[in-house]
This record gives sequence, C-alpha cells and structure tokens, in this order.
Amino acid sequence: MTQEKPWLFRTYAGHSTAAASNALYRTNLAKGQTGLSVAFDLPTQTGYDSDDPRSRGEVGKVGVPVAHLGDMRALFHGIPLEQMNTSMTINATAPWLLALYIAVAEEQGADVSKLQGTVQNDIIKEYLSRGTYILPPQPSLRLITDVAAYTGRHLPKWNPMNVCSYHLQEAGATPEQELAFALATACAVLDDLKVKVPAAEFPAMAGRMSFFVNAGIRFVTELCKMRAFTALWDELLESRYGITDARFRRFRYGVQVNSLGLTEQQPENNVYRILLEMLAVTLSKNARARAVQLPAWNEALGLPRPFDQQWSLRMQQILAYETDLLEYDDLFDGNPAVDRKVDALKKGALEELAHIDAMGGAVAAIAYMKSRLVEANAERLAKIESGETTVVGVNRFTTTEPSPLASGEGAIMQADPRAEADQCARLADWRAGRDPQKVAEALAALRKAAQTGENIMPASIAAARAGVTTGEWGGAMRSLYGEYRAPTGVSQHPSNRTEGLEPVRDAVAQVATKLGRPLRLLLGKPGLDGHSNGAEQIAARARDCGMEITYDGIRLTPEEIVVAAAEKRPDVIGLSILSGSHLPLIGETLERMQAAGLSQTPLVVGGIIPEDDARTLRGMGVARVYTPKDFQLNRIMLDLVALADPEAVAAE
Repeated sequence: MTQEKPWLFRTYAGHSTAAASNALYRTNLAKGQTGLSVAFDLPTQTGYDSDDPRSRGEVGKVGVPVAHLGDMRALFHGIPLEQMNTSMTINATAPWLLALYIAVAEEQGADVSKLQGTVQNDIIKEYLSRGTYILPPQPSLRLITDVAAYTGRHLPKWNPMNVCSYHLQEAGATPEQELAFALATACAVLDDLKVKVPAAEFPAMAGRMSFFVNAGIRFVTELCKMRAFTALWDELLESRYGITDARFRRFRYGVQVNSLGLTEQQPENNVYRILLEMLAVTLSKNARARAVQLPAWNEALGLPRPFDQQWSLRMQQILAYETDLLEYDDLFDGNPAVDRKVDALKKGALEELAHIDAMGGAVAAIAYMKSRLVEANAERLAKIESGETTVVGVNRFTTTEPSPLASGEGAIMQADPRAEADQCARLADWRAGRDPQKVAEALAALRKAAQTGENIMPASIAAARAGVTTGEWGGAMRSLYGEYRAPTGVSQHPSNRTEGLEPVRDAVAQVATKLGRPLRLLLGKPGLDGHSNGAEQIAARARDCGMEITYDGIRLTPEEIVVAAAEKRPDVIGLSILSGSHLPLIGETLERMQAAGLSQTPLVVGGIIPEDDARTLRGMGVARVYTPKDFQLNRIMLDLVALADPEAVAAE
C-alpha cells in the first residue's frame, strides 16, 4: 500500500540572540525537523526595540529578539529560505517581520514567489488570550488583510494568516467556543479582505488561510473537534462566501499540543500527555494536521534543553516512520460514536457563532468572548480543585519518587544573562552604521502608506532594506493609530459559584471587620508578558470571596503598578509574570514601593519560577511565591487573607 507523506515536523524555538537561535535551528534540521517554527521575544512581538526601557529583562527570554534586518540575516544564516517552510508566531508586528523575511530572502537570491510558510497574524486572539496586541481592532484588521492581499499577489505559496485557536483553549475555551471563536475571527478577516481584492482572486486567497489549533488530553473529543472544524470550514466557505471550488475550502491547520495541561508535579508524566494529544491530530486522515510541533516534557519548569526538544521531535518521527498509520484511509469514517460527537460539537459551535454574528461579528464581540473565556476557565479550574477532574500527579496519585530527569545542574536551560547586553550593543552598532536620511525617508513613506490606506507591505519592505528597527516600525504605527487596552474579562460582580468558598468568605469577612472596610487586593502584570489567565483567575476568585479587587490588565510598568498602589492602598499586592523576567521586574517594583512608602504592603508573586529564583525573591522581601503546582486557589486566598490580617501583622 502507498504510504502518505507525513506532516511537517516542527519545533517551536528561539531564544537569547539570533545567532544562538540559528545554531539551534540548524541542529534541529540536521536531526530531521522538516520545517521551522520561530518564537520571537516579547519586545519583538509588541513592537519595541531591545534597548527600550520597557524591554528590560524581556530580551531573548521567550523567543529570539529581531530588531532589524541584520538580526533576521543572522537568524537564517546558512538556511536557504527558498527551500524552507517557515512558520513565524507573530501577530501585532506580523507585517514587519514578514517584510524582514522577504528582504533577507531577496538578499539570498531567492525567488520570493516560491517562499513557503506562515505568519500567524491573528490579532483577535491576542485581545482574547495572549496579549501581544498593539493597536485597536480596526487598524489591526487592516494590517492583517494588507498582508493577505500582498502575499496573494507576490507570495502565492505563503499562508498570510493562522487563525489561532490554540491560545483560546489555553485560556479555558470549551471545544465549542474554540470552534466558534476561531471561525468568527476567520469571517472577520475574510469580510475585510473581500473588499480589497478582485472577486476572481478571492477564493484562492481564502484557500491560503490556515489555522493553528490546540489538542488537549481528551483526545477523542479533540479528534472529533478537528473533524468538526474540517466540516464547518468547508460549509462556511461555500454557504457564506460562495466558494465552489473544493480545493479552496480545504481546512489546513498546524498544531501545537496542549501546554496548559503540562504539570510541574511529576513532569515526566507530560511525555505521555504529549503523545496522546498528538494522536488526536494525526489519527484521522481526513482531519490530519499539515504541521505538528510538540512542547517539551519540562516546559512547565522552564526553557527546554536541545535534548528535550529532540525527544519531542523523535516522538513525531516514530509515529510517522515506524508505525503503519500513514498506510491507511481514515480510520473513523462511519464510526457512529465519532459522528454523534462531531454533530454535537458542530451544533454547539454554530449556536455560539450565530450569537457572535448577531452582535456584529468578532470585532464587536471581543468583550463578550473574553468574559466567556474567563468564566469557562474558572469552571475548568474549579473542577480540578474539587477533584471532579483528575490530573494525575496533581490531585490524585501524588505519591512520587524524585525525578532524576528534573534534578541536578543543567536540568533546565537558562537564557544567557549576557544576551540582552550583547543584543543592545549590536543594536547600537546597527543604528550607527546605517544612513539616517534613508531611514527618515523610509519611515515617512511608511507613515504615508498607513495614512492613505495603501497596502502597508511595500513600504515595510523598503523600510526593512533601509535599516529601520522594530521599535521604529512599531512607533510609526502607534503614532498614527494609538494603543489599545483590551477588556480583562473580569467582571466586578461576583459569579454564582460559591460552593466550597464559605470558609474563605468567612475569613475575608473577619479581616474586613478588623480593617473597618473591605479587604483590598491589587493585581498587576508588569513587563510585556500577555499571558493573563492566572491573574484573571486569581482576580475572579478573590472577587467571589468578597475582596475588593483592582486589576487593570496586562503590560503595566512597575511604576504604574506602584502609582496605582499608592492611590488604592491595597492590603496585598499580587504580581503575575510568566516570561521569566521576574527578578528584574520584581526588583524594580520593590525599589519603587520602598520609595513610595509602601514597603510594609505584602507583595506576592506568581509565575513559572525556578526554586532558586523563588528563594532569591523571598530574600528580596516577597511574601509568597506561587508556581503552576499551586493549583488550589482557595488555599492561595487564605494566604492572602492571612497577609492582610492587621492583628497578624501587629504580632510580627
């Protein structure tokens, strides 16, 4: 029997500097990886230069810094882009990073029309779940469709957008919500694109739209979700957009399996989780992923090492090349249980999609969708906390042996602490070596294109060639369109979930009586990290327990947090940081609290924080440090109550 060609094998990677990431990419390609998946650092994702004050502590932490054409050259040195399939996980600055990629390909002598790959370019999910947005929705939508229109003409093999439902599931979305919210986003983009391109070209451009999805541990449900996605997309393109050619209605998707379910406790169990989740997107031939990237088993602990990434790559290769999976037709066609589940998921998704349509579409429904995600995530966590949902090693079967895989020196890779200074020094050299007049002219042309409604891509490519930096491109967009602060999804009104909260509510009420007012909690997310799920859940639970909360969302500076604390006078301040930048950001926050006379206010911190760093933070004066293993929110609430108790403070 003829064996089908396997999906693309990817590893999501990038850290420290472009040169270090290039070495990693070349090593992974030599090990059999067949496509690149580039992780960019937070300054690059949010349109800041590496030496911007807001970038301090964030450079090279969660991805690679790319501040200009020289960085992009170094990132792909020795990698022929005409022969590569490159996925770039970039959204707000997607036009700019694609412009840099095109400029490097041209320097390599590549035929740009042959470039293959994807820019994620989905800003709506950034408002809902990931937080690396810059601009308001309408100009952001315009930039997305500018990229789509440009690639349709000049890069016909390029996917101009990954509609990204991955982070929706990470934020707690049910399968029905994941389907509906992703399809609503796709419709918003297609509606905007349809008026920008000739009618004859629209079907092919719709056909280039791809999706980036998540696969969780309930792998039968996830398999059915992918079959539902495939059917719904086909039906939607035909009925709503009149696309009759079935080739352009194909549901094309890449996947990273679930990182939300990776546990800090007994992390070796994550290997099995990752394998099972991969099966959900590979077993069904008619709904099989086009590209798969797997997290490493230890990502709940910190950055994976090259060995850890290799282990995940080998998992894909064993399934593709050692088993007989690719020799057979779809294994699930005609299965009544699968058909029933697919029909139920489609029905639920269509009902949710109709509700969003009635509100005016995805852009108009951002606040609604965000609030739905926060509530769904709260329900998910409550089931784990109560034991209704079993998580092995977390709330059942917790007796364990120490893991030799997760202990000892070098068990977790640390980003090179010298990388930020090195990156900033090279950025200064880049600015000194370019032609200032050409840069000024390129930026003027970029602003003109944005103001007049011209497609932003030609001016962005010209700016890349002239030596413009990421921060300058981002600054030009900000100066024209302003910045946007997305809704937090956390209502000030308590929810109806009170089961199990009685002891905590009583403790909050007792301390409030002693204080003579409500117990006040101020939550903040300093730095550029946009992963807000944890902060939202702490805020929602604290609200439901009777605390008075202040939570203004993501990307606050330590200065802004301390100014808010001086105004609100909270009893406890809680900060959430998942980017690995906790030490410099908490250090600055503590210094500013001292200067503002707030040094007696307890500060607690949550994030992916290694134990050595946790000890350092406690030594700096942090009252409590929470990591992903601390899943019992009620226990955290009682800790906060104890810290706020004036009698306990007086006794100390």
